[in-house]
Amino acid sequence: MIVKLLNVDESVRKMELNFETGVPFKPLYGVTDDRTLELYMHHARQESTKYFLLVTVGEESVRHSKVSNKAKTEDQNLSDSYIPGLDSINEVPNVANSSNVAEDHVLPELFANSYVNEMPMEMPCPTRSQFVAPTPLPSFVDVLPNASEGIEQGTAAEDVCTTPVEPYQNVPPIPISVVEADVEGSGSGDQTCVEEGIYGEGGILGDIEEHRIFRSKKELMTCLSITAMTEKFQYKVFKSKPSFVVVRCVHTSCSWRVRAKKLVESEYWMVTKYEKKHTCPTDFKPVRRRQATSWVVGECVKRKLINPGRVYRPRDVMDDMKRKFGVDISYSVAWRGRECAYDNLRLGTPEQSYKLLPGYLHMLMATNPGSVVNLEVSDGNKFQYLFIAFAASIHGFSYCRPIISIDATHLKGKYRGVLFTAVCHDANQQIFPLAFGVGDSKNDASWSWFLGRVKSVFGVNPALVIVSDRHRSINNAVQEVFPQAFHGICMYRLLNNLKTKFRNKTKELEQHYIRTAKTYNLQDFHVLFYTLCSAVPGVKEYLEAVGLDRWTRSHAPSRRYNIMTTNISESLNAVLVKVRELPITAFVNEIRLLCQKWFHERRTKAAGCTTMMSKDIETKLEKRKDRAQAMGVICADQYTFDVVDAERNYCVDMALWTCTCRKFQLDQLPCDHVLAVVRKTPYQAYDLCSLYYTREFWHETYRGVISPIPHISSWTIPQQISEFELQPPDVRTVAGRRRKRRLPSIGEELPTPKCSRCKERGHNRATCQNPIALHPSDEAECPGSNLPTRQPTHPSDQQSMQQL
Repeated sequence: MIVKLLNVDESVRKMELNFETGVPFKPLYGVTDDRTLELYMHHARQESTKYFLLVTVGEESVRHSKVSNKAKTEDQNLSDSYIPGLDSINEVPNVANSSNVAEDHVLPELFANSYVNEMPMEMPCPTRSQFVAPTPLPSFVDVLPNASEGIEQGTAAEDVCTTPVEPYQNVPPIPISVVEADVEGSGSGDQTCVEEGIYGEGGILGDIEEHRIFRSKKELMTCLSITAMTEKFQYKVFKSKPSFVVVRCVHTSCSWRVRAKKLVESEYWMVTKYEKKHTCPTDFKPVRRRQATSWVVGECVKRKLINPGRVYRPRDVMDDMKRKFGVDISYSVAWRGRECAYDNLRLGTPEQSYKLLPGYLHMLMATNPGSVVNLEVSDGNKFQYLFIAFAASIHGFSYCRPIISIDATHLKGKYRGVLFTAVCHDANQQIFPLAFGVGDSKNDASWSWFLGRVKSVFGVNPALVIVSDRHRSINNAVQEVFPQAFHGICMYRLLNNLKTKFRNKTKELEQHYIRTAKTYNLQDFHVLFYTLCSAVPGVKEYLEAVGLDRWTRSHAPSRRYNIMTTNISESLNAVLVKVRELPITAFVNEIRLLCQKWFHERRTKAAGCTTMMSKDIETKLEKRKDRAQAMGVICADQYTFDVVDAERNYCVDMALWTCTCRKFQLDQLPCDHVLAVVRKTPYQAYDLCSLYYTREFWHETYRGVISPIPHISSWTIPQQISEFELQPPDVRTVAGRRRKRRLPSIGEELPTPKCSRCKERGHNRATCQNPIALHPSDEAECPGSNLPTRQPTHPSDQQSMQQL
């Protein structure tokens, strides 16, 4: 009806309707169609009650005058031509600036007034594509094949489908709860109050009131249960039908009761009658708390489980329920309640998470245009492979050094699997995530599939270097997919292999091997390598069989810069150690949140950089300049210099950008000797640095934005995707508890935990049993503390000690 009166073309413009009950009150959100408009007017139709109707059309917001509710009777229905009071249009001063909303895929406009911040609304976020040209967005539907063919999306920019994804539309109404006070003439003087269902620390908050609307029957019963536990009483269900429910106090003579009914043609429930006063005897004590069920306990504690890394044991659930509600629950109820909370926060059970994954990937591409997503399934629509590369990562890799570190780690969920990662270093020596993949195991097929997607997305750079461990499947996949790229080995992984093979020479290996691998100069390598081979017999043949070019910096045919290990991949795996326990969709969402956070923080940090180079490189150059102060420089001509160090002489050629230490040409960063020449000549140190270290490249690396994904209730999924049911993969169930700690690699020494309470090793703070001295004057020295034993000084103390 609004569309007809305003003469708006729904196929071109997007419209949002909101009611405002007056200046001092909060606006009512969730009016999106004729049905919800009629539903609200039906319950809000009172004498002399007026409401403002806010209509947002595209980028222009208009406010119509007051909507009066006098003309209709209780049993009348609103027609498409009847909206009283639509006779004037005024501008709205508190509407968000519409210039920030993208023209393509426009979402409902967000309102920047004081009311929005007070209400936990789940509104979709606008698409942000500052770094991507305005090209048509590919549709996940157009590439959805049969189950036997798999699902693939967006493998290359030239293969992008020209069918655009529809913008967000038909968003389900945001659940609201309406609490109406006495109308005019009742003598109370109260005004209409509107309150949305709020989720606090313990679950759904807010008192039960007449005419309050709940989004489902389960939400209604949850609110009743939490109210009963808070007010220390119990209720029982007197009648329960699909259309209504009646609950009463467990005491037969008590008048407390609640009646609620289901609204017609909707899933909402409204409280129609509420007797708040309790008339049961004060000495009435129920035997047990019947409302403290597992799903209610889950609602009470789920806010404590938002962080995947938090340790929250069933015993903690029991303590919190006792402290907050005075309810004693069993260990099994606490455990099941925690599992219910996990399922609620993790978008359902592991099986439901796989069914939700195609829709989530569709929204990921819709909110992050240019991202590449590949999903492959096997027979029976069973999950097989997943590949994700954000558009921001694809753009940023062009401004990073062409060195990719790859690794794989096991997932710990119900259906297990393996996470494949590809990362590199940015200009500030920080981890820059490139791509993520999920497969069945670390085999040749999985690695070939993942590296094939990496190649199709990021291309092949002539100077590309891939660093990994010595896994046989990785070696086979790199030779197959990247035959032109140089494949280097992590020197620490190789050191662990050497420790296993030469167990009696561990100390000598650690002393000489790392210096041999890291040296830049070939002459220094030969001296160090000879020393290593002399100290450990048999290691020469072993290392030569591996290949000197694969583990040394001096023999590498391509620049490895300072990346000699896969520590950046291991660090990313350590960040995701708790996240890897989540179901597949929640796991992918946590990866997106992590990348979104990193990109925002580092973009802000790069924008605030005032130096020519990144902060880490500036610090490194300052340290080298300090060491260069003590070096002497002898000029041969305008380009050639002899730098005299305390130990030896080095020749620097500024025409060829070389130094005999080879650090200058291999790292593309001035070494100590070059900086000594710069100090004596007109050369500028910044002009001798690679562009990969500059502030501009650092900022350009994170110019892309990883946009958030709206709540699942706001998703707009094509029918073909919503009907596609992805099944979890087939896994072999092993008896016993699932392993959550990885097996150490060959030669790897796991660090012994150190207790932060008593400072002893072998246990942590949670399992510490040692008594701790509260003050240095305590008499006995406690285990694990370095406090001295107090000697008795008073005569009475000395007598007591002698008697003992």
